[in-house]
Amino acid sequence: MLSFDPARESVQNIYKLMIGSIVPRPIAFVSSLDPRGIRNLAPFSFFTGVSADPPVILFCAAVRAQDPGRGLAAHKDTLLNVIATREFVVNVVTEGIAERMNLTSAQVPPDVDEFELAGLTPEPSEVVKPPRVAESPVQMECRLRQTIEVSDRPSGGTIVLGEVVRFHVNEALMEKFRIDPEKLAAIGRMGGATYVRTRDRFDLKRPE
Repeated sequence: MLSFDPARESVQNIYKLMIGSIVPRPIAFVSSLDPRGIRNLAPFSFFTGVSADPPVILFCAAVRAQDPGRGLAAHKDTLLNVIATREFVVNVVTEGIAERMNLTSAQVPPDVDEFELAGLTPEPSEVVKPPRVAESPVQMECRLRQTIEVSDRPSGGTIVLGEVVRFHVNEALMEKFRIDPEKLAAIGRMGGATYVRTRDRFDLKRPE
């Protein structure tokens, strides 16, 4: 068994250890609007649910190295939009939209509409202003509750906590509020460029 002290290793190596061992990770496909109304769409694999009453989910937006020459700031457009407007939508990523989701991970200037870039359909939300991804079978409209800056250094991150104010679920996937994982066909993120399908499953009953 090898042991590593994060203080003695490069950030890149620690990042590789984290994304290679914290797997599989669900993907928050986050749609948002900037104050001018320009649409933004980006995937985040540091994502989970944290509360059911009220329903709260979180994703973490990583800090990137600044690149002013390409019009890229340290903080991602999604985070800046959410802080400014306090609204966003999390769309579940399925096998059917995996490649188009991947297109939106490109680092492009803030005025680029990733819905158009990826050929995805913006669908009006019911409660918040950012649109949903019509091709996603599960969508969660959220209002910002809190942001927590963990680190402002490159490869650091800011946690975004959002309260779900509306769930949208394709009726073909659900029975008595239970979503069929086979029909959902969600994907997860592994390390590097590797993703995983969720077809190989098994059940374990909790001990009495």
